[in-house]
Amino acid sequence: MALVPYVENALPALTKLHSSSAQFYFANHNINLAQDWKKHGVAAVVWDAAVGLCMYLELGKVELKGQVAIELGAGTGLVGIVAALMGAQVTITDREPALDFLEANVKANIPANIQGSAAVSELSWGEGVERYPAGGYDLVLGADIVYLEDTFVPLLRTMEHLCADRTVMLLACKIRYERDTNFLGMMKQRFTVERVHYDSQRDIHIYKAEKHPLRTDL
Repeated sequence: MALVPYVENALPALTKLHSSSAQFYFANHNINLAQDWKKHGVAAVVWDAAVGLCMYLELGKVELKGQVAIELGAGTGLVGIVAALMGAQVTITDREPALDFLEANVKANIPANIQGSAAVSELSWGEGVERYPAGGYDLVLGADIVYLEDTFVPLLRTMEHLCADRTVMLLACKIRYERDTNFLGMMKQRFTVERVHYDSQRDIHIYKAEKHPLRTDL
């Protein structure tokens, strides 16, 4: 996630984002996440899209046990933590300034007997992606990562690198602006994209994407 400066006098609706912690119950575990809007901005609070994606994972429509997964723009790490608790081997990524905060949340919420199932790693979209195996993931996860137009091209390039034909990508987001819809249009040039869930309470759309197969008739 991108980092933004802290702004005083938040709207009442954002009060929960200014709390120093957020508690959840997923995958038969209590999860207690530190939040720090003042220091790290949007990267250090839990957004509804992350909650919605975790709820979708709990529906069991996507296999997690034994799957190799990566989370993009993880922020507090909620989605990656839940995926690991449900049996995936997860690389949980964000930009370098957010890593210490992210790693503390991951270590605090992954039981000692499965600590090896979640690793925190630096990933700035479009930069140094060759450090990650091309097409090396069964599952790519992202919650509320589509909001800055300047990141769309490097984000899409990163997705293409990480995904093989068999990879399932799940994106959870709110459609706030026309640019959000534009990104989905860009994705559809390279991926088959379908909306698989809508959380009307939180206004969260969950999209499933898979890479277009390479044509062999050319």
